[in-house]
Amino acid sequence: MITLEKSPSELPQKAQQILQGALPEFLKRGYAGTSMDRIAKMAGVSKQTLYSYFPDKEGLFTALITQMAVQKFRLVWSKPLEGEPQQVLTDLAQRILQHIDDPQHLCFVRLIIAESGQQPHLSQAFLRNVAQPAIAILSNYLQDHPELNIDDPEVTAQIFVGTLIHHLLTQEMLHGREIMPLDPERLVKNLVGLIVRGNS
Repeated sequence: MITLEKSPSELPQKAQQILQGALPEFLKRGYAGTSMDRIAKMAGVSKQTLYSYFPDKEGLFTALITQMAVQKFRLVWSKPLEGEPQQVLTDLAQRILQHIDDPQHLCFVRLIIAESGQQPHLSQAFLRNVAQPAIAILSNYLQDHPELNIDDPEVTAQIFVGTLIHHLLTQEMLHGREIMPLDPERLVKNLVGLIVRGNS
C-alpha cells in the first residue's frame, strides 16, 4: 500500500505509472464513474499489481490528490521568501497565478470540490498539502517584517492567498472572464499595495 508522505518522484515506478493512468480517467469519468478495472487497463498494469499499491479507489484518489498538491506546492513555494515585501509578494502572487492556472489542475480541483460534500476528507487532504503549509510560510514571512505593521500575519496571509484563488475560481472555473474580466497584473499590483502600503 502506498501513501504519499514522500515526494512523488520517490514513489516506486509502478505506483507513479498507476497514478498517471488514473488521472485522465478521473477527469473524464468523475470519481463515481471511474473503476479500478479501468485504471488498471489505462495504466497498463494487472489488477493484482494495482491493488498491491492501492487497496481501493479512495486510497488511490487520495494519493493522486496528494501527488498533485505536492507538485504544485513545490512549484510555487520552493523559492524562499527573501527580500523586501513589495517584490517578494509580487513575485509570489505571479507564481501562484501562473502555476495554478493550468487546465488539467483546475479540472482536478473541480473534481475535488464536487466530491467534497460526500467525502470531505478528500478535499481536506488537498488543503493539508497546499493551503495549510502555504499560509504558514507566508505568515512567518509577514511576521518577520515588522515594518509592515501587520496585526495578524496569519489572517493577512489567508487574505492574500484567498484573493488569488478566488480570482482563478471566478475567472477560469466559473468562466467569468467575459462577465467580470480582471487583468491579473492589476489584481496583483493592488493586492500587494493593500498589504505593503496599507499597513505602513
